Formats: sequence, C-alpha cells, structure tokens
Amino acid sequence: MENRSLTADDRPVPVGTANRPLTFGVEEEFFVVDPRTRRILSRAPDVLARTRGLGAHLCGEFTGAQVEANSPVCTTAEDARSFLVTARGELHRAAADAGLAVAATGTVILGDPAAASLSEGRRYAAIAAHFGALRDSHVVCGCHVHVGIPDRPTAVAVSDHLRRWLPFLVALSANSPFQSGRDTGHASWRTVTWNRLPSSGPPPLLRTLIEHERAVRGLASTGAILDRHMVYWDIRLSDHLPTLEIRVGDVAATAEEALLFATLARGLATRALTDVRAGAPAPAISAPTLRAAVWRAAREGLEGVVPDPLTGEALTASAAMERVRRAALPGLAVTGDTDLVTSLLDRVLTSGSGAYRQRAAYAKRERMTDVVDHVLTQTREGLTTAR
Repeated sequence: MENRSLTADDRPVPVGTANRPLTFGVEEEFFVVDPRTRRILSRAPDVLARTRGLGAHLCGEFTGAQVEANSPVCTTAEDARSFLVTARGELHRAAADAGLAVAATGTVILGDPAAASLSEGRRYAAIAAHFGALRDSHVVCGCHVHVGIPDRPTAVAVSDHLRRWLPFLVALSANSPFQSGRDTGHASWRTVTWNRLPSSGPPPLLRTLIEHERAVRGLASTGAILDRHMVYWDIRLSDHLPTLEIRVGDVAATAEEALLFATLARGLATRALTDVRAGAPAPAISAPTLRAAVWRAAREGLEGVVPDPLTGEALTASAAMERVRRAALPGLAVTGDTDLVTSLLDRVLTSGSGAYRQRAAYAKRERMTDVVDHVLTQTREGLTTAR
C-alpha cells in the first residue's frame, strides 16, 4: 500500500522544486552495413574518416562494425532534434561515400557479431580477454541519455525514483527483434543479450552515495568490472560528468523516436528531482521484480503487455505509455515538451514500435534483406517512412 501511494496517478505533484530545464545529451550507436549483402562490416574507420563538421561528436565503439554519435550538451528539445538529424545525415553521407551504410537497430540483423573485429585500444582487448564469449554482448547498439544532475548524492536519489519506469522505457524503445538472420521471439533482444553481462541490468535500490560506492566496489572485487566505466546499469552515475545516464534503450529506429526517448527521459528525471527535493521516498521495488518486468517488456515491446513493477499490473501499450507520460508531465511542463512528447507518442503507437515495423518488413516476402533495407531507409529518412 505504501508503494501504491507513490504512483503518478494518485499522488499530488509538489510544485516549485524544479523550475528550470535540466541539460541533457544523447548518444546513439549504429551498425556499419554492406548495402549489397546487408551484413555488418568492420569498417567503422572508413566511415569516420569521411565525416566532416561534427568532429569528436562522431566516434568509434567497441567493435569496428559500430559507430557512435554523441550530442553536445542540449538545453532544448530543438537542440537535440537538430543534432540527431544532422548526425544521422552526416553518417549516412560518409558511409555512402565509402560504399557503406549505417543501420539504427539494436542487434545484428545479418552477420555474425562474434566476427566483428575489436576497435583499437588496450581496454577493449582487456574486456574481450576477461569476458570471453560475453564480448559478443557488447556488439549491440543503444540509445543513452545523459541528464544533468547537480551532485552525486542527488543523482543516486533520482536513479532510485527512475527505476520504476525502466520496463516502460524498454517497451517504448524496442527495436531489435532479429539476431543473425533469425527472429529471437523478443522485441528487444539487445536488452536480453546486454543483460548477460554481470554489471548490467536495472540498478539496485541504493538510497545513498555510500551504498552506491559499496555496490561499485563489490562489482570490482568480484571481477565483474575491470574499471568503473564498466558499471553498465540501466541508470548510472557518470564518473567524469555531472550527469545521470539513462542507458536502457535500444538505438531508436528514427531520429524522431530518439528525440521522444530523450525528452521523455528528461521529463521523468525532472519529475524525480522534484520528488527528491520534496522528500518523497523512492518506491522500494525488489531487484527480482524489476528485472523480471524489464525482461517481459523486452519480450513483448509495445505489441504486448508492459508490466508495472510497482503495482503489479500488466498494462496494454496505450495504457502504459499514458501512465509514463502522466508521470513525466510535471517535468515536461518545465521543459516545454508536453505537446512534443504527446504527439510523438501518438505517432509511435499508431505506426508500431521499431521491432514491430522490422517484423512487418520481413512478413511481406520473408526476406531478411528486406528488413535491413527497411532499417536503412528509416535511419536515413525518419518516421515519415515508418509504415
């Protein structure tokens, strides 16, 4: 009963505790693809060598088959939109100049993740050597949102409040139903394969920075991480920036969906910060309950039910998205993103998730190459092509 009193639907919202927009940034990861065979290729350096204008905002990732776009610090949704569209356009142009393409999908549709060559660097080599076949869990593409939080103790408290919404965000961002030519039976296989890593998944309920540091030391002492950068929780504190990173999402199929995920995440973080400053306790959701809810959301996406780990309800997609939207409303009011998020949510619910659209592309002729072509088009042209 105590937990139910903390739901967004029946608790009054404190006002005046978070009255300025939080800064935020977006990271997107993409696969490099051969447009002829539609298989991944370890040619990220060839793509990056042909980029111009965005400098360090475009870079490599764990393998040579992945590239990454990192936005500058954004204040408004329009800042983020401009970067997301520009970065995708630049990566597309550079890839095309190299006879390649970039694909916004959470897992490898065609090709072998294990065959992707490691990017240069001792750290990547050490990770691969330490974790063996689990290295393949890194050959996935996600969308990560950094939200500026004033200090680390507050960031821990905000993380505790955000845990409840992880299954909702997984369902919304599901964009990885296929792996190496087969349907995995999950809408977000990236979530499942990523969560094989011992330091991944939902963060524990931490309460204090002292408990956070104790948890990180525990991961290090067991060998589950080689350094603090390998704390792969779905929500984690940055070690070098004053931000909280929400990293639970698949890379979005389109720039519009990446913008939706980022602005909704910032709205939820703003709401959580308001609650923290008002002294509201975070819901005490157990780790097993939350992890199971995340798995169910990863399996079904927006085309099945979304579990609410706080109330135990199994929600339809529309009910789940309305619940998370209402939770974020106070934060969205601060940032001025209410209409944007509402409109984009309606469009996604109408067109279906990225995972649904991938499967629809396959169903037409049962050709996996059609799925890759569909993904490449969406990556390049946006939600207008999502049918």
